[in-house]
This record gives sequence, C-alpha cells and structure tokens, in this order.
Amino acid sequence: MQTDLSKKINCVVIHGCPSNVEKAMSPERRTYDKHWIPWIKKELTARGIKTETPLMPTPWEPDYEKFKKEFEKQKVTESTILIGHSCGSAFLVRWLGETKRKIFKLILVAPWKIPDKDDKFRKAFYVYLVDETIKSRVEEIFMFTADDEEVDGKESLKIFHQSLGGEVIELKGRGHYTVGGMGTVEFPELLEVVLK
Repeated sequence: MQTDLSKKINCVVIHGCPSNVEKAMSPERRTYDKHWIPWIKKELTARGIKTETPLMPTPWEPDYEKFKKEFEKQKVTESTILIGHSCGSAFLVRWLGETKRKIFKLILVAPWKIPDKDDKFRKAFYVYLVDETIKSRVEEIFMFTADDEEVDGKESLKIFHQSLGGEVIELKGRGHYTVGGMGTVEFPELLEVVLK
C-alpha cells in the first residue's frame, strides 16, 4: 500500500508573508524560493515526489481569495502533502476547512494566526474559526515550532494544535524557521516527516 501511495504522492509548499514588497520580491529574497523551501523541493524531487512551490500574489498584503485562486491551480488529492510556512499555514488550514478536502499529510511550519493590531490585510487573513473536522480528513498532521519562536507564534501554534491535534515538533534555536532564525537553508527534520 505504502509503495503504491508513494508513486502518487505530490507535495505543495505555501510560503509565508513578508512584511513588505522589497522583502518579497528582491531577487535574492523572493518569497517562494527562500529559506528552506528550495532545499525541500530539491530533496523531494530527487526522491521522485512532485513538489510545487507556487508564488502567492502580493504576500506582503495577504488576501485569502487571491491566495485561493492561485493555490487552486495545484493538484490536491488524497495523496497530497501540504506544507505551510507561517501565514502559509493559516491559509492552508482555512482552505481545508472551507473546501472539506481530504489529503494525506498537513505540515505546518512556524504556523501563524495572530494579526498585528493595525494591519487590515492580516486581520482579514488570520481571523477565522479553525474547522476542527479537518483532522478527520487528514491522515497525519505535524506542526513545527522552536523554543525561541516569538510569543505570538507560540500562541498561534496552540490555537491550531487545540483545534487540529497532531504531533508538535519543537526544535532548538530555529526561531521562525527563516534563514536568519535557522542559520541554514537545510531542514532535514521536515524531510524526515514528509518521507515518514
């Protein structure tokens, strides 16, 4: 069964939301190909797992409907692994709750759900009720956090974990799972969870 499934497995990684357009789009820091995302794509592709890392529209001013339109160009089946980083996690959880889709694995990396007080875009993006029935449609759920994650990040993780359950993996010294926080683009623990 597992070998048949691995032939069909595909993976979609949704990036986080940088604070401004410069951080998102400058060539050395483009949102979708920074931090550990290119590394995990390369590692999974080398193992025969089709992996997509789409660029979400205007992620510095995240808009759920725009994200949804772009995301739905991807193939999502019961053999799909969805990985979200930061606000990408918030998007995936909202989308799964809204669409009632079944998937293989959901992996949230440094999930975020708490908007800045005066950011209307993030308020509209993050403020929604988490659909607790998601856990009945996803075979496995994993959430990565770090011992040195920000307070709102820890709180966000609690919100998602209380609603969805799953396994929480806390690593030391990874911050918000950006290159700056991790000190590397490699993320072998994520690779292990995907391949498990």
